[in-house]
Amino acid sequence: MVMSHLRAILQASPCKTLEKVPDSEVHVCKALQPLHLHLQILEPSLFLKQKVLLLSMHPLWEKVDLAPAGERQSPINIRWKDSVYDPGLQPLTISYDPTTCLHVWNNGYSFLVEFEDSADKSVIEGGPLEHNYRLKQFHFHWGAIDAWGSEHTVDSKCYPAELHLVHWNAVKFEHFEDAALEENGLAVIGVFLKLGKHHKELQKLVNILPSIKHKDTLAEFGSFDPSCLMPTCPDYWTYSGSLTTPPLSESVTWIIKKQPVEVDHDQLEQFRTLLFTSEGEKEKRMVDNFRPLQPLMNRTVRSSFHHDYVLNIQAKPKPSTSQLRFCARSIFLEDIFNYSDMRVWSDS
Repeated sequence: MVMSHLRAILQASPCKTLEKVPDSEVHVCKALQPLHLHLQILEPSLFLKQKVLLLSMHPLWEKVDLAPAGERQSPINIRWKDSVYDPGLQPLTISYDPTTCLHVWNNGYSFLVEFEDSADKSVIEGGPLEHNYRLKQFHFHWGAIDAWGSEHTVDSKCYPAELHLVHWNAVKFEHFEDAALEENGLAVIGVFLKLGKHHKELQKLVNILPSIKHKDTLAEFGSFDPSCLMPTCPDYWTYSGSLTTPPLSESVTWIIKKQPVEVDHDQLEQFRTLLFTSEGEKEKRMVDNFRPLQPLMNRTVRSSFHHDYVLNIQAKPKPSTSQLRFCARSIFLEDIFNYSDMRVWSDS
């Protein structure tokens, strides 16, 4: 029954799909829509990334609509040619106090480095923001292999991992929890990680990961300045979006850094040694902890920098015929129909 609906979804236009699928299975269509639309983009790692998340659902998502009815959901695919240069966007000012760093803990979905946020000691201002925003925590999203892992993509290019630095508006709200639910409550800086040279400062964090291998474990981690994880280039994109984990509130001003930072393969492998599970439970590796791409809808992605999209396109290698055939047929259609126990098809 479900598989017949899936075949209908793949053959139908997006606007007709939601009319034909029962309410209990609408989340299947919504989760697949971004992947279905990306058949036109032809980026192999993106197909694999979206497919992996559908095939291995984390318990965090089991009872959550993967694509709520909101029109400002995240993450998104940032397209150079559609981003609009805004000369009014000023440089982002970052001022972090290393002594506000408290600890690192495994929350069962990622690992978080949390900060003391009762005063304006670690803040960002400027850029697209009207107020100072206090740093609450930072965390990462990554894949099982280096071909994917980032939540956002740029011209459908995936990165192995993505850093999120989460800040809240302490001018408008008294508590982080309130800010996280309201418009303009949060500002999240996104930084792409790419394979390259060893990152000396990141290694300080990597060294402590073995002590938080299991869910709900915590380790002290004092005096750390996360600005060392930022790229030197000040350029960024910005758009209005949402949290990428439940409750998926549309409260986030996203600031996505254009320049990725380099880390080496061994450092990313240390991320993958962490577990989603608690001690004593059957071990499940903490990998592919990203949300599928969401539609841009009527939003505009602004850039703080001029860009020449023609040059950007010319720099990208064209996919070969074999790559296109592999993506469109082997990755999406044949494999997905042959996978018999996809948890995403559950009506629960």
